[in-house]
Amino acid sequence: MSEKNETSVWQGFKAFLMRGNVVDLAVAVVIGAAFTNIVNAVVKGMINPLVGAFGTQNLDTYSSCLKGPCTGTGDAATGVRILWGSVLGATLQFVITAAVVYFLMVMPMARYLARVEARRKAREGTQEIVEISELEVLKEIRDELVAQRRPQHDGVPVRGDGAGYGER
Repeated sequence: MSEKNETSVWQGFKAFLMRGNVVDLAVAVVIGAAFTNIVNAVVKGMINPLVGAFGTQNLDTYSSCLKGPCTGTGDAATGVRILWGSVLGATLQFVITAAVVYFLMVMPMARYLARVEARRKAREGTQEIVEISELEVLKEIRDELVAQRRPQHDGVPVRGDGAGYGER
């Protein structure tokens, strides 16, 4: 009984891992970690030097003293500092990451999905036209068969009482 219980637990865990959303999430985390390295390299290699042209290359050094005197660095620092440079650096990294994700991943995927949807709708529209045309042809055939079954007198359909439908 213990083996059966362990087997069902293992099978349940395996089923959980194999669900599409768990695998997709794992892939997204791995790609996101690799992408973070690229963004950090862009910020350190390109953005920080541009900022360094106007000040220092390390955005973490930008700060303001809220309550002085602000002297020293690290654990020996005195006063209350607001490290707005760190916030600026993190904000730049976020904006760059969001822009790259949007322009290189989201926007192309949205365009692709829109094209696929347009093709699908076009195919459905064509099928509807064909189905309607077939239906109309079948109705015409039916009407023709019904007309052929009616008794006729000199090419003019005759009602059941012998009177003709048409005027002569």
